[in-house]
Amino acid sequence: MKGTAIITGADGGMGSEITRAVAAAGYHVIMLCYTKFKGVERKSQIALETGNTDIEVYEIDLSSMECIHTVTGKLLQRLSSIELLMNNAGTMCTHFVRTDEGFERTVAVNYLAPFLLTNRLLPLMHSGTRIVNMVSCTYAIGKTGVHFFQNGSESRTFWRIPIYSNTKYALWMFTYELSQRLKDKGITVNGADPGIVSTNIIRMDMWFDWLTDLFFRPCIRTPRQGADTAIRLLLDEDKAGMTGRLFASNKAKRLKPKFTDRSLTVGLWEATEQWLAPFL
Repeated sequence: MKGTAIITGADGGMGSEITRAVAAAGYHVIMLCYTKFKGVERKSQIALETGNTDIEVYEIDLSSMECIHTVTGKLLQRLSSIELLMNNAGTMCTHFVRTDEGFERTVAVNYLAPFLLTNRLLPLMHSGTRIVNMVSCTYAIGKTGVHFFQNGSESRTFWRIPIYSNTKYALWMFTYELSQRLKDKGITVNGADPGIVSTNIIRMDMWFDWLTDLFFRPCIRTPRQGADTAIRLLLDEDKAGMTGRLFASNKAKRLKPKFTDRSLTVGLWEATEQWLAPFL
């Protein structure tokens, strides 16, 4: 085996495709799944297709920082090293939900979970480890503020798409800041923009969903196509050593200076550390 790979949201559309590719490449794969029985089903199918049976399934609720703390604690005890970490899981809540720990749920899953999980697992990483975070083209219209963690935005009105965009902006800022903190250790950190993908996340739970399924889904990327950039960042030899970049359609994007401004990325990092202090 080439080493250990950890993939969040491994039971989802793109997560399953990433798991399949990493398993086929010969890694010991740990699937972090919201629903264990669904993860076990995907594991069996992927093992049969790839011939790699060295796959494990862990159930994890990424909206719960306490759950992340518990699961990462188990991984820290069991594993000696991590070669690949894919923060793939994401959600777009259709209505406002505050977690038991006081966070807006989309913020918890899309941003706080990758921040906490990655930082908790860093002791197992080394020169050559690759971290990839699944960002989104919507990062470009995102922003954070004093109410970001609890409300998802500055507004008291819940609008799912802007809040989703805010989380992807925060995830990119975390990706860049982490890349700068780890570059001297040889650990690479990059973002993958999958484009618009036919997964459950684009469902709006509205009357027009059937129209979306009929006319829109056939025109957008399949989960495999959406996962391709992330898979290449994890596995391709020519991506070794690249860090602090956001890739879309397998090409590095040119970013505006505000998306690599250390005064902004450090500020968000420090604010996040304060919110997550009991779990870090």
